[in-house]
Amino acid sequence: MNILIADDERAIREGIRRTIEQICPEYNVHLAARAPEAVQIMGSQRIDIVLTDILMPGINGLEFMRISKHRYPLVKWVVISAHSEFSYAQEAVRLGARDYLLKPIGKKRLVELMESLETEIEQESERLREGEKLRKNLKFLQEGILRRLASGLDTGNLDMQSFSKEYAEFYLIMVQLEGAETHHALEHFIVENVLSELIDNSGRGFVMSFDSNCLLGLVVLNEDLDVFKGSVKGHLTHYVKIPFHIAVSGLNKDFSAIPQMVKQMRQASAVQSIEPVKGSGEKSIDDAIEYIREHYNEELSLERVASVVYLNPAYFSQLFKLKTGQGYKDYVISLRLEQAKKLLLNPKLRLAEIAERIGYQDMRHFTQVFRRKFGLTPTEFRHKQNVNVI
Repeated sequence: MNILIADDERAIREGIRRTIEQICPEYNVHLAARAPEAVQIMGSQRIDIVLTDILMPGINGLEFMRISKHRYPLVKWVVISAHSEFSYAQEAVRLGARDYLLKPIGKKRLVELMESLETEIEQESERLREGEKLRKNLKFLQEGILRRLASGLDTGNLDMQSFSKEYAEFYLIMVQLEGAETHHALEHFIVENVLSELIDNSGRGFVMSFDSNCLLGLVVLNEDLDVFKGSVKGHLTHYVKIPFHIAVSGLNKDFSAIPQMVKQMRQASAVQSIEPVKGSGEKSIDDAIEYIREHYNEELSLERVASVVYLNPAYFSQLFKLKTGQGYKDYVISLRLEQAKKLLLNPKLRLAEIAERIGYQDMRHFTQVFRRKFGLTPTEFRHKQNVNVI
């Protein structure tokens, strides 16, 4: 069996692996500290059991499980947490978790669980696994047809008759990701799985990876198109942490028109501007502001704070300005200097000490920034406030 342990605490990952390898040396145990690593492993290995921490960085364990279950329906999920709240366990069970383990995890408890899951996996019918294999093969075939159609290529010997019968009328939906491709692995995975689940809930169809920045879906809807688009936008805004654009075609019956539709949808995505993001993006900026206020005397590069709230730095910068009306750097400087004005009223504090307290190691730099902001030096400010240094 193949087991994946996804937990950002190295001691927990290694401890669980050692225990499993001691009791079941024939198992293959894979480790991931973050969701992107876990996604890569699940894409390259046939994983039977996933043990995931609830508070994994970037995307929590419950969300990771929810998003992954559509693609990997036969995987057994076990949630690990340091929290004993009933709501966590209840949500884990609702999403299909096989069990819920509290840290620190006892060896006896882990042994019993592994034995139970192994028996459960062995007893699953071969028919169930064959059915899953057929479903995947059908998806690969459909993706191959759509990829060739979207690229304007001949479909060759692919079975177009059954395909055209099943999708006599269809919409195309495109999700285009922005930013550097190195940030796209997790977002690509999220979009594919969330969009696939929404399509299944709203009708039928499938999603394929068109390239590293773009996913393309073909869908037959049982509901109003605007309702479907609203649902897609709402879910992706909640889960995806980098800028993206959604384009949807009109209702179509002609497969030969697909290349032109795809071209037009790409062009539409290219000219869209980023709108103020609600949901997790806005919440992330609130969290960032709280972090800045608590750590304004520390090193606060844009990249560092963006990583704290798990956002791409370029996207974080855009969202921050939309939310606050200020650029990130200007916001931090203003916050620090307002704190400096308060500290300057204390006659016992030397300028060097005040500069250090607000995050400036160089007093001369602090003085220059202060003068640029307020039109006078810190010493002149003190004199104006009748503060006599002791």
